Amino acid sequence: MKKIYYYSVFLSLLANCSLGQSSSENIRLNQVGFYPAASKIAIVVGEENTDFVLKDTKSKKVVFTGKLGEIRKSQYSGKAGRIADFSAFQKSGSYILEVPKAGTSYLFEIKPEIHKNVAIAAIRGYYYQRASAALPEKFAGKWARAEGHPDDKVLIHPSAVSPGRPESSMISSPKGWYDAGDYNKYIVNSGITMATLLSVYEDFPVYFKNLKTNIPESNNAVPDLLDEVLWNLRWMMTMQDPGDGGVYHKLTNPRFDGMIMPEACKNPRYVVQKNTIATLDFVAVMAQSARVFKNFEKELPGLSDSCKAAALKGWAWAGKNPSLEYHQNEMNKTFDPDIVTGGYEDKDGKDEWIWAASEMYILTKDEVYLKNISFETEKPMPLPSWSQVKALAYYTIIRNEKQLGPVDQQYLRSIKKSVIDFSDDLLTSLEKQPYHTVMGKNAKDFAWGSNAVASNQGIALIQAYKLTKSKKYLGAALGNLDYILGRNATGYSFLTGFGSKQVMHPHHRPSVADGIVEPVPGLLSGGPNPAQQDKCAGYPNNFADESFVDADCSYASNEIAINWNAPFVYLVAAIEAFYAK
Repeated sequence: MKKIYYYSVFLSLLANCSLGQSSSENIRLNQVGFYPAASKIAIVVGEENTDFVLKDTKSKKVVFTGKLGEIRKSQYSGKAGRIADFSAFQKSGSYILEVPKAGTSYLFEIKPEIHKNVAIAAIRGYYYQRASAALPEKFAGKWARAEGHPDDKVLIHPSAVSPGRPESSMISSPKGWYDAGDYNKYIVNSGITMATLLSVYEDFPVYFKNLKTNIPESNNAVPDLLDEVLWNLRWMMTMQDPGDGGVYHKLTNPRFDGMIMPEACKNPRYVVQKNTIATLDFVAVMAQSARVFKNFEKELPGLSDSCKAAALKGWAWAGKNPSLEYHQNEMNKTFDPDIVTGGYEDKDGKDEWIWAASEMYILTKDEVYLKNISFETEKPMPLPSWSQVKALAYYTIIRNEKQLGPVDQQYLRSIKKSVIDFSDDLLTSLEKQPYHTVMGKNAKDFAWGSNAVASNQGIALIQAYKLTKSKKYLGAALGNLDYILGRNATGYSFLTGFGSKQVMHPHHRPSVADGIVEPVPGLLSGGPNPAQQDKCAGYPNNFADESFVDADCSYASNEIAINWNAPFVYLVAAIEAFYAK
């Protein structure tokens, strides 16, 4: 991993001294680079320039010249820019763009598998989030740390008591990933995270077969991506009450830990109230896991059956408790200690029922699971998020369409149409967007975790590409990857460890507390968020597309989270898999 990080730093330094000029933040582009045969676009900020040249950093010769496109203005800031399109140039090498008055771009490369190290690092980001484990230098490099949160003596919160598990009794619930910049573990957010990682494996199994990420399990017979998924799956299974099948909402401290290392955390930990939505998220993940790990029965005997049994038991509990919601403030009025960590409260469980039912149907082939379930395809497809998972059901149905019977073809057609309609809407007016990305067309894109919005848009576009084979969808998905890695209004590459202007101060406790200048690599920063809920000083303005500050106090724009890394893993791995062909 150190090689990956230092390589990106080397490129940055080379860019800054390349050809005797300093790099300019007025040229926005993917700071990692481009595939030889793919689109290659940069944005030059300002209105004055008309021409650009591409220079080889070794020979210092001009290898391509071009005219900048028409002026495009941001609908948020009104700032102008022009497109520099050098897609026609396909020779591998290291390059810079040079624009009169604007300056010189950061160095970038053109080569096959240009994003392979990005994909590896984003998957490895989960290794750095492991709870209940020491991370030795052999695997973690300079970010090695001691074990924290063994979670082998977790208290039953009074909201979570049940026969056989009285208040303050203890259970063992180790492993899992730290959810975000904090050290707690949440079932609801694990739900969409696990589904997305399992889905990218299901969609691209060949790509992951031999992809090594330098984790302790790398030499076994299971793909590294699935080994990492297993770390969280094993924890999730401990969160189901064996007595009744219900699933606890989260494993947490009463309050957030300070900005300290995991091993310094000594506060008691609790499992908190069972509820319907957490249980349905759990059911869906267990059903999908049962499918995926059935192919690894030799390596992991009995795991698939255990996942199926857990899913069946959870489904039965949800059927008996179909509308038990989690309301943290209300809970705190009745039970002590008060819990004030991440709520992940969801007031509408209809989408979780759709998702869990779809996963159970594909697992069991029993249509009873779809009884009284409407896929709601008459409504526009919503983009996936932790609180809105209906599209995950759509993707699962499409992925497993060969297993559907004749009576299922009608809703399969409507589901496919929903995905394509959603993607077509993203593409509308792409040629007018200031950064030539579908990301940012709508102000709502700049929500908390806007880079996950960009990544999930990319997943939808990839689904549309798989359905239609139309390259316009794949090109737009690649454009959103370019956005995350630098072609955006902030000029930042949002993945830690990558890019010449990269995030250095994420809201992430280990990165703050470990005394190392560079943050833990492979973590996706949340991205622009004009709501600025953290009130952190340093935001440049409140324009939606620029509302970002690289400061650890900015949990609203610069935190990391497992449910943001997951769609980014999907996006970059899918792009790599397609462009490797």
